Amino acid sequence: MPSWKLVSGLSLAFVGSLVGAFLIALSLVTVPNEAKAAATQQSNVFYWADGTVMGTKGETNRQIVDLKEISIHMQDAVISAENASFYDDPGVDPKGIARAMFNMATGGDTQGGSTITQQYVKNTYLDQSQTLNRKLKEMFISIKVGTTQQKEEILQGYLNTAWYGRGAYGIQAASQAYYQKDAKDLNANESAFLTSLLKNANLYNPDGGVGASATPEQNRKRVTGRWRDVLNLMVKNGKLEQAEADSYKFPEPKKQQATEGQAGQVGYLMETAENYVLKMAKSGLTKKDLERGGYRIYTTFEKDKVAKLQKAVDKVSKTYLDPKKREKDKYVQVGAASVVPGDGRIIALYGGPGYDKEHFTNNADTRGVPVGSTWKPFVLAAAMEEGTYKTGGQPLSPQSKYLGNDNIKIYDQSGKPVLKKDGTPFYQQNESDYPWGPITLYEAMQHSINTPFVQLGMDVGMEKVKKLAEDSGISEESMSEINASFALGTSTPSAIRMADAYATFADHGRQVEPYSVIKVVKGGEELAGFEKPKTRQAMDSDVADTVTDVLQNVVENGTGTKAKKLGRPAAGKTGTTDKNKSAWFVGYTPELSTAVAMYREKPGEPKLLSMNGTGGFDSIHGGDFPTEVWTEYMKAALKGKPKKDFDKPGPLNEKVANGAGVTSSAPPVKETEDPEPEESQSTPEDTPSTKPSKPNKPSTPPPPSSSCSPTDWNCPPDGDTSGSTNGNTNGNGNGGPGGSTDPSPSDSETIGWIRGQGDTSP
Repeated sequence: MPSWKLVSGLSLAFVGSLVGAFLIALSLVTVPNEAKAAATQQSNVFYWADGTVMGTKGETNRQIVDLKEISIHMQDAVISAENASFYDDPGVDPKGIARAMFNMATGGDTQGGSTITQQYVKNTYLDQSQTLNRKLKEMFISIKVGTTQQKEEILQGYLNTAWYGRGAYGIQAASQAYYQKDAKDLNANESAFLTSLLKNANLYNPDGGVGASATPEQNRKRVTGRWRDVLNLMVKNGKLEQAEADSYKFPEPKKQQATEGQAGQVGYLMETAENYVLKMAKSGLTKKDLERGGYRIYTTFEKDKVAKLQKAVDKVSKTYLDPKKREKDKYVQVGAASVVPGDGRIIALYGGPGYDKEHFTNNADTRGVPVGSTWKPFVLAAAMEEGTYKTGGQPLSPQSKYLGNDNIKIYDQSGKPVLKKDGTPFYQQNESDYPWGPITLYEAMQHSINTPFVQLGMDVGMEKVKKLAEDSGISEESMSEINASFALGTSTPSAIRMADAYATFADHGRQVEPYSVIKVVKGGEELAGFEKPKTRQAMDSDVADTVTDVLQNVVENGTGTKAKKLGRPAAGKTGTTDKNKSAWFVGYTPELSTAVAMYREKPGEPKLLSMNGTGGFDSIHGGDFPTEVWTEYMKAALKGKPKKDFDKPGPLNEKVANGAGVTSSAPPVKETEDPEPEESQSTPEDTPSTKPSKPNKPSTPPPPSSSCSPTDWNCPPDGDTSGSTNGNTNGNGNGGPGGSTDPSPSDSETIGWIRGQGDTSP
């Protein structure tokens, strides 16, 4: 029989070998340098203007937050329920590990018994398999983590990596999923409920889970019992008074919200915001950085306004369009944007049917759709801001007369005809051949007559028109080639940019860059670069106010009369391009500026299609569908707000300087008791006019349409077009004095290389 000394020696040797093996194993195990991707992957969270969650973008609904952004009640509840000795223990529970190993060997339950540190290690560095090897790794890594990381860091990591059900990973996502609030705002009662879910969200989420034993009834019974246990444990650990715990009733979670994802307008809103973030962030943020997630992006978009804009588009579309009945009703697209004058924030967009409808181009923030006659206000504003070669730099009066007849020669500043590429004179056409004769610019804008504004653009200088449009908010990249037709809207800015540029008129010539993001937060820190854009004076305030006065007349008496249904002061301009390939209405009140574009484009084929025949009508104009959408939306958006008048323009000391072809012998377009002075083509007017007054309507009205539908879509055309049908459109003239240029491409040619590029992104 072995002596006691031998037995003791062998026992000590065995224990020593175990300790040695443990120490060797501990020294060989290292904490991984990086957490597994699934544990740290986050979604980007987007917020509406009111601070509520718009949606998340990313594979995992997780938002990592600092411990200071997690309610102390939540911290207390988790520690009390999961690991009361957390701040004192070494990070492992030897008894729990031994019990789990024994159960593993005997086929018993392997769950439970882990410390917060162990659960953090399992969530962050290991998989969820229940094997002896994984359990040993968990123990060794937990010991090292417990000695190398601060307890606060471990607790924060655990709360950010745990699963809470409802697709929520991390306490911030869980707080939003169950109570629609941030984790920092959780009270003790709510914290006890969310802590209960950590036991097993599939079996404790009152919504129910997967499996026969996870019915809503069974889960509710489990979670109410566990919730009460957590409250009692908080009392036991001195984190809650018994009386307070007893007073609590079960904190019913809010109704589960359907995951919006990127359906409807949300996808376009997120895309617009992302583009703005990448453009403005001063930290050199890249798209790859954004894709890694973890950003909280607070936008300017107002949920109710976005819904109202979509409703307006849907209502008008449903009224007039039937793709199953009419081939020309297929592929109709709408893009729209709404901007606050004087501020620049974009409060609403309509980008298309939605990502969920497989429409991935944001129609509100993309270049490629010519704006037509909505460009004419920039020509008039440039003439008032810069004058023409006839006024010697003094503002040109809107009472100046220009020849409004169809198919007339256009002259450069030397008095010579503008030539086409073949050396023959360039003739500009109107949509109608009605003989307007000499007509004031005020009236020409009202009826959207082309010829006066092409000649006016030449008299001002198209480069000056371009500069004023750019100063007003139009991006340089969207400008078309400079030539005679530049005045008629061959450029292709986005709806966002057009709404912003017209907002410059609304705010007395003050321009603010459009913006969609007010704040970006990552890891609890606010990123720099998202301060509100500064305001700058783009044009004289009286120039802007005079343009507004002219555009009010367009709504009251001209091509935009459907906007009168708004029932409050409004200014705006219609726009239609050659062959009805696009139609616009851009308008504003003192409070809001909105642009609506309509066009046809077959998916995958970057080419604009004619809208002749769309809706069953011969042609579509900016005064039709786009104006109706604008009016429906603006009515809803401004409902309940007091009506506000525009400010009256102040004196400009402007000159009346008539255009080429307007002579004393020219037939007048209207009868007046005191006709305005007229001049020859080559002699500038020397006498300044008084403040412009609205002229009487022409004694001879424009010719009515031969047939007029109840919707007025076939009523007298608004005169908008990007040119003639015989090839004289779209820039076959030269670029002004001093030489000729190639014609600008037609819209169908231009569209191929610019559709899909964001107009507010870098």
